[in-house]
Amino acid sequence: MPQVLITGANRGIGLALVQEYCQQQWQIIATCRHPEQAQALQQLAQAHSNISIEALDIGDNEQIAALAEHYRDLAIDVLISNAGIYGPKGYSLANLDFAAWQQVMDINVLAPAKLAQAFFPHLVRADSGVFAALSSKVGSHTENTKGGGYIYRSSKAALNSVVKSLSNDWREHGIKTVSLHPGWVRTQMGGPHALIDASESARGLKQVIDSLQMSQSGGFYNYRAEQLPW
Repeated sequence: MPQVLITGANRGIGLALVQEYCQQQWQIIATCRHPEQAQALQQLAQAHSNISIEALDIGDNEQIAALAEHYRDLAIDVLISNAGIYGPKGYSLANLDFAAWQQVMDINVLAPAKLAQAFFPHLVRADSGVFAALSSKVGSHTENTKGGGYIYRSSKAALNSVVKSLSNDWREHGIKTVSLHPGWVRTQMGGPHALIDASESARGLKQVIDSLQMSQSGGFYNYRAEQLPW
């Protein structure tokens, strides 16, 4: 069976992605910070033998390295860097929390880059590995017509830049990369008034990943396979 690694798999889009890949009979490594508290994920893993749960705080580089070493002989077909944080809300330029900004950058940008670095050998072992990072259209410079949102916007714009650079560096190895906007999803981050549920988003994201061509590597797409502007 093909192999996928999904971070932030305990709830929301991450959990929906686990469910989607499980239905398609993939072998799944599902990670989260506190597996013992991830009741829905634990129940899913108890019902399906193709799900392995691993503890991973993506803000901890040593944990990322240890997980990569644990699976050092495994070929990973798809790595989905889903875990992320939004950071503060309701602020303005006058009262920016720079410590919080640094934390958001660490989790939303540096952690995916560390994942890419650590699991590069595993993606190489696959026939055509894919590194997919959950981004957001608020990271688009073109679509930023309202201002504000400095912290989250900048983190997703920087993540997109990382994904683009990876596409160039990994092309010769046959690895594809992609930044994905999941839509406005009814999750803890998206809120109850969002437009779609996590299952719809996950189905669309998997379809984009499944159909991704090398010519699209490094691109920025939403869950409906529509290309987004930088």
